[in-house]
Amino acid sequence: MSSSVVTARRLSAAAFAAAAALGAVALPASAAGHPRPGHAQVEISAVQYDSPGFDNGSNRSLNREWVEITNNSRHEANLDGWTLESEDGDTYTFDRYRLEARTTVRIHTGTGRDTGADLYQDSRDYVWDNRSDTATLRNDRGRLVDDYTWGDDRDRHHHGSHHHGSHHHGGGHHRR
Repeated sequence: MSSSVVTARRLSAAAFAAAAALGAVALPASAAGHPRPGHAQVEISAVQYDSPGFDNGSNRSLNREWVEITNNSRHEANLDGWTLESEDGDTYTFDRYRLEARTTVRIHTGTGRDTGADLYQDSRDYVWDNRSDTATLRNDRGRLVDDYTWGDDRDRHHHGSHHHGSHHHGGGHHRR
């Protein structure tokens, strides 16, 4: 009888130790699902893929086609080396750009003078397809930060926002 009591106590102690070890591991893993302080929550917040008016190729028309990137966090986001890319491979790379906390930057297709609120891809052609396309934002390590899809069978309306297509945050290619 004493051997079964000792065995039960050992099992109990082992179970307690295992639970403690799992608890210690589980805490950081669950915290990893939430942004850590200092990490920006950056997203594609709006896309004007169909330049208003006639698409005549003028710089004014090109610049009325844009993508907005918003930093929703309380911390500045360093976007240096991040990319914004179309399905056709047209890529804009952020160069030494920092997006202030809780602010938005608009990336225009045409040429212009970069400011804190407006950046220019310096393209002489339209980047975003009016019928269907996906804008993909990747960080400086090439990891998907956000994407925004519109057109054809992928088109979805977001009520109460300025979105023209479906919107997806994080990794993977799930379309809503």
